[in-house]
Amino acid sequence: MNRFHSWRVCSVLLIASFACSDVAWSQQDSPPGATSDQTPAEATTPLFVGITVHHRGITTASDDAQRYFDQGLNFAYAFNHDEAIRSFQQALRFDKDCAMAWWGIGLCHGPHINNPAMDEPRSVAAWEAISKAAALRDRVTAKERALIDALGTRYVSDVDSNITDRTSHNQRYADAMREVYRQYPDDPDIAVLFAESLMDLRPWDLWSDDGDARPETPEVLALLESAMAIQPNHPGANHLYVHAIEASPTPEKAAAAADRLRDLMPGSGHMVHMPAHIDVRTGKWAKAAEQNEASLKVDAVYRDASPRQEFYKIYMLHNPHFLSYVCMMQGRSERALSSAREMLHAIPAEFLDQSAALADPFMSIEYQVLIRFGKWDELLELPQPRKDLPITSAMWRFARATALAAKQDFAAAEIEQKLFREACAAVPEKTMGAINKGRDILKVGRHTLAGEIAFQRGDFETAIEELRKGVQAETALLYMDPPEWIQPVRHSLGAVLVAAKRWEEAEQVYRADLKDWPENGWSLFGLKQCLTARGDHAAAAEIEKRFEAAWADADTQIQSTCLCARGIGSQ
Repeated sequence: MNRFHSWRVCSVLLIASFACSDVAWSQQDSPPGATSDQTPAEATTPLFVGITVHHRGITTASDDAQRYFDQGLNFAYAFNHDEAIRSFQQALRFDKDCAMAWWGIGLCHGPHINNPAMDEPRSVAAWEAISKAAALRDRVTAKERALIDALGTRYVSDVDSNITDRTSHNQRYADAMREVYRQYPDDPDIAVLFAESLMDLRPWDLWSDDGDARPETPEVLALLESAMAIQPNHPGANHLYVHAIEASPTPEKAAAAADRLRDLMPGSGHMVHMPAHIDVRTGKWAKAAEQNEASLKVDAVYRDASPRQEFYKIYMLHNPHFLSYVCMMQGRSERALSSAREMLHAIPAEFLDQSAALADPFMSIEYQVLIRFGKWDELLELPQPRKDLPITSAMWRFARATALAAKQDFAAAEIEQKLFREACAAVPEKTMGAINKGRDILKVGRHTLAGEIAFQRGDFETAIEELRKGVQAETALLYMDPPEWIQPVRHSLGAVLVAAKRWEEAEQVYRADLKDWPENGWSLFGLKQCLTARGDHAAAAEIEKRFEAAWADADTQIQSTCLCARGIGSQ
């Protein structure tokens, strides 16, 4: 049989099988995320349940190579790049001349929005893979040649250049993908890959603080919208669209994409989690919690099925971290704390030994939860963290100073404040949180802590001044969800303004917070306080209804939007 004819027949058969994929999953005993009983006996990498929801026919005479290529592409769209690489490598075991499998390996060794840097092993592997794909380019279709040639512009043989000159290499790749898209504007995969190449030019920076689109953003949105118009359930298009829209002034535009993602790829914990990014920006906090709870179940199954995890460990930390944040906003102290502790206990010691910098942004979540719910004594019992976690070490000092000030032990609080400032100064300049510089994140804490201590001392003017600076520093951070400073500083600022009976200013603060985080119960409570104090009882009654809905699952009763308020807290 002619090689290209075989590829076309294979594609038709696979498309038919994917159309029945939901039925196939339901007939298996294995849950989504587990290994599939359809895995070929000779395969060393399994097929997984609930992953392959999208098919792209490639040049190969092997049905199994095609299946593994499809699984790899779906994993890539789900940001599980290491598992994708293993799938592409398995495709090569079934067809050693599968150029597109080499292309996939090269793609997944490259930068992406959550890991924009490249190290030496990835640089070498990416160049080797795309070189092998290029050597096979005469055996594939014109469209596949275009994709291989475009990816070839992303890397060079000079390993150091791949690491240090990423800006120019990324721009060259985006320019090349623009030309591929001009040739094939009706191919949703090409539209998605082009859009992703543009997003990689400015990771997590598609919108300004004022809500203005960055130069590349309109084109990114148009590309992803065109892909979804052609293929509404395209996993990559829906995934990237959520990320492209979530920081915008109109996150509701991605509500349909978020809803499609809820059960689109049930074997990927990250994709199951993804709708929560839009849920929290549109006030659907209970939905956000539900999605993250579901993602944890998928991750547990997948972890057992594929214990070999590299960077994807970060995504499996992100889901309980996100759940803890959502529960904090819902007033669910017990689940917020248990989720935080589950995350911390799930981190292997060897992962911290090898990748402390990757884990550091997540490791202070327990402190944040205890501050949020005013559990001062419990917080003060926590041991000092490892020295190779500079952000976490500084946050431990911040948390202790906050707790001591709330307990009115000002001498001890000021000692901890001094140690916090020293810890901030000791954070290396290049230390990063998830996307922001560690020092920029901790700048929020410097002003917040100064404001908290002044508040406890009854110095409202200094507290308000410092907390306003804290809001400015918080606003200056690049968007990330959960935010890299988890408890909104406006909740503390509003509490001080309420205590000072500056109702109109407090109302403005709470309304601004509700614009960023709609229907969060904390700011609804504060807004109700302001309206009641001003005598606007009708408006206060409406806000009370919204607060009760937002607080429906809460286990915490509050009298202030910050449990640092004097006389409030667990002790």
